[in-house]
Amino acid sequence: MFCYQCEQTAGGTGCTKVGVCGKDADIQSLQDMLVFGLKGIAAYAYHARELGQTDEEVDAFMHEAMFATLTNVDFDLNRYLELVLKAGEMNLRTMEMLNNAHTSTFGNPTPATAPRGTKAGPGIVVTGHDLLDLYELLKQTEGKGINIYTHGEMLPAHGYPELRRFKHLVGNYGTAWQNQKKEFDQFSGAILVTTNCVMIPKHSYKDRLFTCGIAGVAGVKHIKNRDFTQVIDKALSQPPLEEKPEGTLSTGFHWTAVLGMADKIIEAVKAGKIRHFFFIGGCDGAKPGRNYFTEFAEKVPDDCVILTAACGKYRLNDRDYGDIDGIPRLIDTGQCNDCYGAIKIAVALADAFGCSVNDLPLSLVVSWYEQKAVAILLTLLHLGVKNIKLGPSLPAFITPNVLNVLVDKFSIAPIGDVDEDMTEMLK
Repeated sequence: MFCYQCEQTAGGTGCTKVGVCGKDADIQSLQDMLVFGLKGIAAYAYHARELGQTDEEVDAFMHEAMFATLTNVDFDLNRYLELVLKAGEMNLRTMEMLNNAHTSTFGNPTPATAPRGTKAGPGIVVTGHDLLDLYELLKQTEGKGINIYTHGEMLPAHGYPELRRFKHLVGNYGTAWQNQKKEFDQFSGAILVTTNCVMIPKHSYKDRLFTCGIAGVAGVKHIKNRDFTQVIDKALSQPPLEEKPEGTLSTGFHWTAVLGMADKIIEAVKAGKIRHFFFIGGCDGAKPGRNYFTEFAEKVPDDCVILTAACGKYRLNDRDYGDIDGIPRLIDTGQCNDCYGAIKIAVALADAFGCSVNDLPLSLVVSWYEQKAVAILLTLLHLGVKNIKLGPSLPAFITPNVLNVLVDKFSIAPIGDVDEDMTEMLK
């Protein structure tokens, strides 16, 4: 790395600084955290802008924060920590903005059951996050005899009334993004990738894969202006899918739907029928150790409720958890940006019980992988949420000193042994 202050190679002869000259490793760590958080905010703001929603305060912060990452701008650790936490505040505003964009366009989600597997006939599977892309595809394929399937983070689309009205949105195929190579290889139809969660495709299905919007893969056709004619033609030219039902998945528990059950939930807690709430979810990946989240969910006692969101839901949503007096024990609040809804639920419960969120019988077991997960983590820290368990490992860019600050201020900790963590949370 070149040092802009002494014009030497950082750490080389004539320069003894760590990282950029004048910045120690802790400042560099906070800069990395801020940049990752900004990328997450940008992703959510992009989707909201495509649906006509903007926020001048968020835009202004993006300029301020990017400026603050320049060389020789700010070496004050405490000031930089404040800026990182402000990114969490701005991400909260951005998630709220995207929530409003989605609900004003597609309606408030309501609980829905999505069939898993495939139906007989031509098909297109849509992965990523962009609901507007899915909506336009549904309009363009209406009446053409093509079945449309969601994949990964698109599963929550089945909860939105304006999307659910399309009868050829027939179900969900596959699981999380990191399993695309295996799952798409077995899908004979066309594949549409709408956002960044894409694996480099195998040659066996590369000619059936299309990208649009912000997503792109070398050698893969990219769709512009949401004209999906090529995707439709490819789907109609492929061998039809076979009838292969694989059960169902539940989704659509938007915060407005959950708060519609608030009286029942509060009554069940006061009656001792609900002992504890767990949020288990986040961004998933392929790194070993993520089976922790599956095992943890399986060991959650029957008198507890699990909230989930993002693609981490696929670690735990393929089994029936039953209900408590009609309250589902597994509540899928939606995409990763719908962690905003989980926050709304937690705040509403805290208000109902006259306590803080940290005093609720609520534990957060969060899986992280990429930039949006960092932005959401910063939002939780901005809100002062404590005792978050993070896994499968802590971010590599966090230095020991920065980690100590997070531990001291927020009691953040890595996941450990399932049984020990469960016992600790249930105390």
